[in-house]
Amino acid sequence: MIGDEAERPGRRRGGRSSFAAQVLVLQLVVVIAVVAVCTGVFAWMSSERLVQEAQSTALAIAQSVASDPDVRTAVTLEARTPGTPTAAGLRAGPLQELGREVGARTGALFVVITDERGIRLAHPDPDQLGLRVSTSAEAALAGTESVSWETGTLGPSARAKVPVFAAESSDTGGAVVSSGAGEVVGEISVGFAPQRVFADVVGETMLVAGAALLALTIGLVASMLIRRRLRRLTLGLGPEELAALVQNQAAVLGGVGEGVLGVSPDGVVTVCTDQAARLLDIGSVVGRRFDDLDLPDPLVDLVVDDAASPTSAQLVVGSRVLFVDVRPVSQDGVDLGRVVVVRDRTDVEALTRRLDAVATMTTALRAQRHEFANRLHAISGLLETGQDAEARDYLANVLDHGPLKYPVQHADRLTEPYLQAFLGAKGVEAAERGVLVTIGSETLVTGSLCDPEDVTTVLGNLLDNAVNAAVAGRVRPAWVEVEVLDHGTELHCSVMDSGDGVAATGQDDAPPAAPTIDHGDLDDVHGHGFGLPLSRDIARRRGGDVWLASPGVRGEHGAVFCARLPGTVEPAPSMAGDG
Repeated sequence: MIGDEAERPGRRRGGRSSFAAQVLVLQLVVVIAVVAVCTGVFAWMSSERLVQEAQSTALAIAQSVASDPDVRTAVTLEARTPGTPTAAGLRAGPLQELGREVGARTGALFVVITDERGIRLAHPDPDQLGLRVSTSAEAALAGTESVSWETGTLGPSARAKVPVFAAESSDTGGAVVSSGAGEVVGEISVGFAPQRVFADVVGETMLVAGAALLALTIGLVASMLIRRRLRRLTLGLGPEELAALVQNQAAVLGGVGEGVLGVSPDGVVTVCTDQAARLLDIGSVVGRRFDDLDLPDPLVDLVVDDAASPTSAQLVVGSRVLFVDVRPVSQDGVDLGRVVVVRDRTDVEALTRRLDAVATMTTALRAQRHEFANRLHAISGLLETGQDAEARDYLANVLDHGPLKYPVQHADRLTEPYLQAFLGAKGVEAAERGVLVTIGSETLVTGSLCDPEDVTTVLGNLLDNAVNAAVAGRVRPAWVEVEVLDHGTELHCSVMDSGDGVAATGQDDAPPAAPTIDHGDLDDVHGHGFGLPLSRDIARRRGGDVWLASPGVRGEHGAVFCARLPGTVEPAPSMAGDG
């Protein structure tokens, strides 16, 4: 495990850079692909637009030439002249001169005029006169205008072909020859070379290249920013590490017995295990602010405190004694919030108090045994020396004052050995703090305890809190009065002190909690520690209860707490028979 932990940082650094590099490369590839596609589409659309513009220009020029009356007359004349015109005659003809002038004026690659058979009557290359055109002129000779991108004797070009309709009349050597109206006697072809068509492509390409470069730059900057933000959000962890972290978190949080809460730096609950929700009785709280939850103020202050060091406290929440451990969490100097670990210490505290009560009672019983042995030796000595009267007086004194001289007033009212020893020991502890323990006049226990541990735990907690309240009170001398009464198998206890009492809560059946908590139905504060909630829990497990009988009467007495513990007394034989 240590070796694995030692290797983990190295793997984390490698995974971190690899993941960041992958994200950056992926983003750059996406940006380049998008820019390339957009640039290609723009270039294709620009080329198509330029070709269409060149074809439209060629068509307009061809239409203009074809509609010229002189051209129509000349073409009609050539079409009506029998035989094939010669190249020599066409070179000096008007159509050749017209075609050359139009081409020079418009910048066209060629202006070709043909008759109805496709024989060239005008062409930039004089050697091509009198020959049939290299590209099809069927559409134009059929009376239809057309545009296209074709390759002819002068190379590829954007060209337009327009039919030439016969003139209404033509003069051939002084004779007038009539022609049919709408008859096609030839066609006009006008074309533009690619250099002319794409003359603006260089400028537009530079513009597109500049835009593409700008887009790539923006994409690169955005990718770097996204990479930095991604590293910050993931704390530099790669996807494999994040997946392992989630698995480990689920395994750890689900496998521990403690409750765990995660609180973000802004006070929002990000993690809450089922155990934590059960111990704090808060239900599903993920996504809510911690200080908005129905939790005790000391616990909220403990969690939302900005202290950089771990803090812990033991608190009473509801009927449970909880140990809360709060630790700040950070990664690479980034504050991630706080982790709250909640441990249930109720059973531990209850067991501790049981052991304390048993130890106290054991010590008292050991002292009683020692004292009984001493007194038995004294009685035996009196009897052996024949001093029967003195022995009887000594026994009477023992019966009147009990086996030991505890600092407990009216101790003779309680004869049950466990209670007598336990209250005697508690009386000694209270006397050391200046508090007198008194057995009340209503005390009467005729049976014997069959479960002294629960009785001494509950009664001891009530006595401890009462002594604390009496010491803190203003009445002097301080005192605590205890009354114990059995009824069948039930034991009833009442503890009253001379303290200042507790604030009324309107819930007479609810005992107080520790002074650091004000929560649930445990709102009364009396004494110190966590004994009262534990005492009530022990009593309720047996079907009994612990409650506040009186919050106190100013000038008379402090708080009065009562307890009912069923099944803790074994009735005396006579009482059992009467029952």
